[in-house]
Amino acid sequence: MPVKDFNAPYPVIDTDPHFNRVVRYMRPSDYAAWAAGTAAAPALLLGMEKMDPVGPLRNMRLPLRLATVFGAFGGFLYAYQNSSLRFWGWTENAAEVAKDHAELSQLAKEGKALYGESYMPEHVQNASARNTRFAQLKFSAIPWFNFANHNNHGVDTSKYTESS
Repeated sequence: MPVKDFNAPYPVIDTDPHFNRVVRYMRPSDYAAWAAGTAAAPALLLGMEKMDPVGPLRNMRLPLRLATVFGAFGGFLYAYQNSSLRFWGWTENAAEVAKDHAELSQLAKEGKALYGESYMPEHVQNASARNTRFAQLKFSAIPWFNFANHNNHGVDTSKYTESS
């Protein structure tokens, strides 16, 4: 089944990027968003406690720790989604396009698989790609990441083998 073509305002790098690539391509602004999410959750909890106290502040240790953990998870998901939007060409991605082209052109010159070696049968790779493509849009339901290597990325890979 072919990948649906979207009218993206920027070049599409990958419609189903591997988890490691998304994290590697994160910008400092993504890390700042992650940190802001981590700090905002306990700050909001303290603010609500200030507005309507439940009890002594010493009882806030566990709730503050939990809020920090949930804020870190939420901040990571937000940063991961922002990085994925650049892979899909939905937001500005000039730096990622250059990095992607350099990285995959080098792999093509070395004769290595562009998207990693996979030991799964072709039909399992296809199912994996269908299950994880655009999954970052569904983080509110379930965090689902692409950890599988496959060749269904919705881009023409011949651009990496052309001599520049």
